[in-house]
Amino acid sequence: MREETFDLQLAKECARSFSGACGVGCTVTDASGQCLFECGYGCVTCRVCHIAGRSKANCTKTHLYGMTEAVRFGGKYIYSGPMGLTCFVSPILGDGSVAAKLTVGPFLMVERRDYIAYDLEECGKLRGEPLQRVIRELDNIPYFPPERVTEMSNLLFMAVGFMNNVSAAERMRNIQGNDAIQGQITAYIQEIKHSREQPPYPFETEGKLLRAVRQMNKPEAQRLLNELLGHILFSSGGDIERIKPRLYELLVLIGRTAIEAGADPDETLRINHHYLVQMDQSRDFDALCGWLAQECNTLMDSIFDFTGVRHTNVIHKSIQYLNTHYREKITLEDVARWVYLSPAYFSRVFKAEMGESFTAYLNRIRIEHSKELLRHKSIRLTDIALLVGFEEQSYFTKVFKKLVGVPPLQYRNSKD
Repeated sequence: MREETFDLQLAKECARSFSGACGVGCTVTDASGQCLFECGYGCVTCRVCHIAGRSKANCTKTHLYGMTEAVRFGGKYIYSGPMGLTCFVSPILGDGSVAAKLTVGPFLMVERRDYIAYDLEECGKLRGEPLQRVIRELDNIPYFPPERVTEMSNLLFMAVGFMNNVSAAERMRNIQGNDAIQGQITAYIQEIKHSREQPPYPFETEGKLLRAVRQMNKPEAQRLLNELLGHILFSSGGDIERIKPRLYELLVLIGRTAIEAGADPDETLRINHHYLVQMDQSRDFDALCGWLAQECNTLMDSIFDFTGVRHTNVIHKSIQYLNTHYREKITLEDVARWVYLSPAYFSRVFKAEMGESFTAYLNRIRIEHSKELLRHKSIRLTDIALLVGFEEQSYFTKVFKKLVGVPPLQYRNSKD
């Protein structure tokens, strides 16, 4: 019998409590994906893939990918499976490495009717009895809106964090991080103290900071923010009432830049308001400096915390848009506007989540639809190209051959 490197009994109790409290399946699996315990309607129990004629191995691969991403993103990750159902996961640590994972799901994060129309009929090509059987199976699968999924994912993260005993480690990390921040700010203040004259406000550093935020470069953004904090603290002469408005102005600039880069507007504005209240309550210079050192990391973590649920929702909405409007002249800017993201950030998210560029994915959708039209020999190639969104037949032919391996006319003749 395999010796567990984590407390399996505690993991089972956690899964059982989470499933009972939230009304969703919860599964404990080892690092290779083997099920150790399941409570409720989890992935092992789920029959959607089987009914739809899909391999269960694809689900296993997706869950392992989810665990890898959870480790990369700090302990939690929300993702969609091969059939469009959603799960989220948190890794369980063993002797210095990931020993297992606790997965919640499957569940729906879009309305049931939208899931049937898009994921099952449009993408899954399900018809007739298989479709009806999957629809009946959906009676076992709950629906949760994105905001509730975020809260449940946070709850799972904290529950698994208890098992991983991360609270003590987190406190140590914060202490070390705060000391490092204070050291960097102090070093910068000492540097400008030795200057022959007080330097002007470093607008160039501020510009670099905002660029780092746009580019999601957290270490560089943190370093530049500390430099600006050092300058503000030094140039204010310790006058706390002069420090507060300059700090808040800087936080507003960072927040607005983060929103332009794709951060959640409501959450970012809430964070800024929270800091304004905290600063307003500070009456002592030393206390304010201590607060700054403690909150700098929190600020950056909040700004760069673009959760998987946001990405999942964005990708689902964008794919729905593409499948509805593929016949039209679509640009990346059009779809980015539709999901309320900047084009640059949407492009990065789309490629990271889908594994290919926006243009490549759109072309693939158009080519798949063109295959159906090519079966009708009465429709000219020029018309087919236009009907699926290509403005020129020559470009349509080039893309078709690249994706299918043969020109469209040869493909049509092969279907006789």
